Parts: sequence; structure tokens; C-alpha cells
Amino acid sequence: MEKKDYIFGIRAVTEAIEAGKSIDKVLVRRDLGGELAKDLLDKIKEYGILMQRVPQEKLNRITMKNHQGAIALLSPVDYYRLEDLVPLFYEEGRNPFILVLDGLTDTRNFGAIGRTAACAGVDAIVIPEKNSVSVTPDAIKTSAGGLFHVPVCRERDTLSAVRMLRENGYHIVGATERGSMNYTDPDYTVPVAVVMGSEDVGISDAVLRECDDLAAIPIPGKIESLNVSVAAGIMTYEVLRQRNVRQA
Repeated sequence: MEKKDYIFGIRAVTEAIEAGKSIDKVLVRRDLGGELAKDLLDKIKEYGILMQRVPQEKLNRITMKNHQGAIALLSPVDYYRLEDLVPLFYEEGRNPFILVLDGLTDTRNFGAIGRTAACAGVDAIVIPEKNSVSVTPDAIKTSAGGLFHVPVCRERDTLSAVRMLRENGYHIVGATERGSMNYTDPDYTVPVAVVMGSEDVGISDAVLRECDDLAAIPIPGKIESLNVSVAAGIMTYEVLRQRNVRQA
């Protein structure tokens, strides 16, 4: 990890938060205490920044300098909020298409999806705060810079994000092997959010229940599932195909 990718020291991290630095998450030593630490934890909570309690050894692997038990990992991009983008898309007269990634954890898959999204003109990507990928330098590199060109919304959790999109008129399509529809059957010509699941368990049951349609990509071969980034590419270009046909 390069020095420019993180800030260390309790006071330095606190000042970075107050200055509005784009922070991916803050790593805090498990037993960190004291007045300065309390101020830092209060700022983390106030600004809604993701925090992880970690052992001293993990902090030392990042830097052996005097980190005082606190390291802020910087994000290469500024995250957006859905509550800001949803009305903006409608005001701009867009027919929005959003990709929702429910618990994706592999940075390479995220980067590949980001590259496809940028090529296809996807309006935004949604990821949850916890147990998920984030926009790291490795993700940017794998996306060939694509993640610089697609707004990434980091929401509290996938379920609340999907519910908000439904309430704002989005048709929610879950891409899942459990789907009863072929992936070409849903109507993607309306404002749509396509949900892709995690690499191991797919879309969570709670999110599946919020979907309007559950769509499956046929897999007639001997391997039972597609890589999630490949599946996301197939779903993305089906959205474009339907919209292009409608406009023709």
C-alpha cells in the first residue's frame, strides 16, 4: 500500500475527516481508548464513515510508524448517495439504469463490472457499506479506470437501497439461478435496477423478496454457474438491447 493511500495517527485521521477527505474506512485498534480516541470515534460516527476494530498487527502491516492505533484508508473516488442521485436522474430526464451489487467481495469482479458499466453507460452502481467490495486502487486498475466514470453509491445496506429505488418507481430485477423467468423476459425499458448477488451465496433472501422479477441466465452446460462479472455483463447488455430496440 502506498503512503498516499492512507493517513495515520489519531489527530491526523480526525483532521482528515473534518476536512472532508474521501475515506474508504478507518481501522481502529481494538483496545484504543483515551480522550483523543473518543473525539475520533465521535467524528467517525458523525460523518457516517465505515470503521473496523482490528488487532495491532493489522495496523503494523500497513505502517510501522507511530499510527497510535488509527489508520484511515483513502478512497480514490468520492462516493455518492442514492437519495441525491435518484431525483437528479429524473430531473435530467434520464431513463435510469442502476446496478446493485449485493455483498460482492472480489475486487477483480468489481473492477470488471465497473469496466462494463462504464462502457454501457450505466447510471450508477450501488454497494453496501459492510461485507462488500469498495473502490480501491486495485478495483480502479481492474476496471481500466471505468470506476472513475460511473457514480458509486455506498449505502447502509442493500435492502434499504432496493426499497428506496422501488419507492421511486424503479423496476427491480434480481439476477438469480432461482429465477423463474428467462433474463430476456423482464421489461428493462423503464427505470430499472438490476441486482447481482455475491460470489458464494448470490442475492440474499431479504433482497430477493423485494425484487419485482427474478431472472435466470440459461446455463445448459456442465458448469452450474457463471462468474458474477460475466453475468452482470450479460444482464447489462440485455438492458441496452431492449432499449435500443424500443428506440429504433
